[in-house]
Amino acid sequence: MTYREKLQRRAKKNMETKALKKLSPYDIILWPNVTEKTYKLQETNNQYFFKVHKSANKNDVKQAIKYIYNVTPIGINIINVAFKWRNQRKLVRRSHKKAIITLNKKDKIELWL
Repeated sequence: MTYREKLQRRAKKNMETKALKKLSPYDIILWPNVTEKTYKLQETNNQYFFKVHKSANKNDVKQAIKYIYNVTPIGINIINVAFKWRNQRKLVRRSHKKAIITLNKKDKIELWL
């Protein structure tokens, strides 16, 4: 097997959905993250922030956004937000996964707030 064939096999493997086989699209997209910063990015760059399931990857999020909101995302960035310990504060920030979804200028997502 040549190096090029290995890369082609890896590219096919990376296009698969992982969590959609077990979960529904509504279980993958948990809820929108709306703050002042995200609202400003919504208006200027047409970027939307969502909290997503821990086992979801970019392909899962893309398929779920297509299914739920009927829009096709241009780009998806996924961020793992780390666990923050309790160092002199009462609350603990749990770890979660956050998705930043970029849409076309023509597309919009109406968020329920």
